[in-house]
Amino acid sequence: MAFISDSLSRIKASATIAISQKARDLAAQGRNVIALSSGQPDFDTPDNIKQAAYAAIARGETKYTAVAGITELREAIVAKFKRENGLDYSVAQTIVCNGGKQVIANALMATINPGDEVIVPAPYWVSYPELVALCGGVVTYARTTRAAGYKLRPQDLEAAITPRTKWLMFNSPCNPSGAAYTRAELEALAGVLKRHPHVWILSDDIYEHLVYDGFEFTTPAQIAPELYERTLTMNGVSKAYAMTGWRIGYAAGPQQLVKAMEKIQGQTTSGPGSVSQWAALEALNGPQDYIRDSRKVFQERRDLVVSMLNQAEGIDCPVPEGAFYVFPSCERVIGKRTEGGKTIATDEDFVSALLEAEGVALVHGSAFGQGPNFRLSYADATERLREACSRVQRFCASLR
Repeated sequence: MAFISDSLSRIKASATIAISQKARDLAAQGRNVIALSSGQPDFDTPDNIKQAAYAAIARGETKYTAVAGITELREAIVAKFKRENGLDYSVAQTIVCNGGKQVIANALMATINPGDEVIVPAPYWVSYPELVALCGGVVTYARTTRAAGYKLRPQDLEAAITPRTKWLMFNSPCNPSGAAYTRAELEALAGVLKRHPHVWILSDDIYEHLVYDGFEFTTPAQIAPELYERTLTMNGVSKAYAMTGWRIGYAAGPQQLVKAMEKIQGQTTSGPGSVSQWAALEALNGPQDYIRDSRKVFQERRDLVVSMLNQAEGIDCPVPEGAFYVFPSCERVIGKRTEGGKTIATDEDFVSALLEAEGVALVHGSAFGQGPNFRLSYADATERLREACSRVQRFCASLR
């Protein structure tokens, strides 16, 4: 009898975490490494949020909380969805988790039976298919193309749906492509989903506030009220408020689903951290200046990175609508050789050779189900981004 569960054989380690660790290891050896492999804002958590955490500690808010989160934060989540998304929820329809990843894990664990299918548009965040597999589900990949802006088209969604489909994993703006769906594009997808009432929608809105050039964010339950009763809308404070380490994600949806998620959470983590919840409360209810100011900086960084990468030989970088990633194609360098004689046969070869030669850590697109591409996070200091892109240009120019 094997000691390790068979379920572990169905999943892979996170490629983004693995590459970030490799970059840290090289830096510890004295290499000058610029790691642009993780989705973490370089900004500090805003002071008003930190002060709220200090105050919570001083008040003694350091005990267990309700499994689904403190009432004050859940009320703030209700108000946020109404204020920003036009969605009406009760407190009982909300849950607070230890990061957005636990929201997804709870939802899938609560609903997936062996053989149930989950549609995952590619490119995708690396954890979506692994969490589905861990829960015993079957991933159905819906491929997108650069020509379509890496966005799911209605006909592709229709083709992916079967009688066994339980969920559509939907992420806008998207990690890794930065693609964001317009209202018209969402309405077209909603038209397909309305014809298939057995398909639920898990809308990952974690990058909601990181949209550029006047883009108007909308979420599926907002534009298609008919989908409200089978949509779980999730969000969090990590990206919008530079609170990745605070580990607070939240969601709202049908009460039956939320109660099932709460039951699982009660037997796993017992609930999110108390101090982090009070900090998240201030993030949602307090001044929102940080979002406006950081979005302006991120847009400037996006424009810099897109411009510089498009000047690198063999790299084609589209302009993303949101998030803080670019997802360029490196197809035109495939087949070339490095100065050391190594052939670039895949996008993984490209990012590995780049890290070795120039000390720039990126993530290969095939880890996100789409290649030959790579993901670069521009959630880093502008001068570091400028230097990293210069190194990419130099490396590409050296290929023969």
